[in-house]
Amino acid sequence: MEMNEKTSNNTANVHNPSEMLLSVSIVMYRNYEEAWDTVASIEQYTSDCISKCIYIIDNSALLDSDKEMLESKSIFEEKLKQFLDITYIYTGENKGFGKGHNVVLKLIQSKYHAIVNPDILLSEDSFKKIVDYMNQDLSIGMVIPKLLDQNGEIQKAYRRELTKTDLFLRMFVKVGFKKRKDFHTMQDMDYAKPFQVPFAQGSFLVIRTSLLQELGGFDDRFFMYMEDADLCKRVNAVSKVMYYPGTAVFHKWEKGSHKSFRLMRIHLHSASEYFKKWNDHADGN
Repeated sequence: MEMNEKTSNNTANVHNPSEMLLSVSIVMYRNYEEAWDTVASIEQYTSDCISKCIYIIDNSALLDSDKEMLESKSIFEEKLKQFLDITYIYTGENKGFGKGHNVVLKLIQSKYHAIVNPDILLSEDSFKKIVDYMNQDLSIGMVIPKLLDQNGEIQKAYRRELTKTDLFLRMFVKVGFKKRKDFHTMQDMDYAKPFQVPFAQGSFLVIRTSLLQELGGFDDRFFMYMEDADLCKRVNAVSKVMYYPGTAVFHKWEKGSHKSFRLMRIHLHSASEYFKKWNDHADGN
């Protein structure tokens, strides 16, 4: 028996949503401890001058028989109660990444909206730095900061226009074609300076809320994977997606589709939908 959808809103009597500077959405799936670490780091490092509301969209779709996971969920919900700016939404189904984030698309009334994975950790007030940067240039629609791995190395999360060749090389060819791979992942750029990004990996993005709503959020045709490439393409058509080196966040990047046949099939299906949507985009150098 599947559990009913549950929404727990702790934002009442704290801020008027229409006065929020920042809203944050975190879509999670059965990873309660990891998601808690993300939430705790946001609460710890985001200064009080940033009025915010955090939406946690739980796609775990638990059954009554999932005793251990249900206990983790209960502990997680109890921990969240210590923060008054959190809205917890249990969807009761695995809606996927983009559709999960879209759950709050009509609810948010902030100036900026952050799309955050539940495997992100802040170590400084990254949101304030990004908001200050975006306030200075209205031509910037969306920002991705430095994404660091657990060793402090910059991840290859910044890519040029996606082609079938680059996707194939990334997924199936582990050795060789270094020059092509490095060009696609923008290894020739100066990461000490801002630059425009055609395809920013979607684990931590800050976008102008009005722009996200005008674009209709993520495209629901992508259950998981490629929704970030699609969103970046649409943002760059009317604005700019910028890499901003003024702050860094840590990202535990699992690259699940490289390890799971099921996730690889989902990834390939999403890729097919992406290239179909964008007129079967031709390969280029």
